[in-house]
Amino acid sequence: MGIHYDYKSTRGEKALKKEAKKKARLEQRRAKKIKDNPLPKKEDKMHDIDKPITLDDLTNPDKS
Repeated sequence: MGIHYDYKSTRGEKALKKEAKKKARLEQRRAKKIKDNPLPKKEDKMHDIDKPITLDDLTNPDKS
């Protein structure tokens, strides 16, 4: 009976350890992915102030 008592008394602690281990692995994977494939900084291109905005400027997704 001592085994079962021990199992139930440590069940919560074991679950917390398992969750922490899972989070650590996930964080390592994210760090590795960022290290291997860094995202280029995307610069926002602004419309020329002197040029009027046309309908083609607003609707054409390929024109950038």
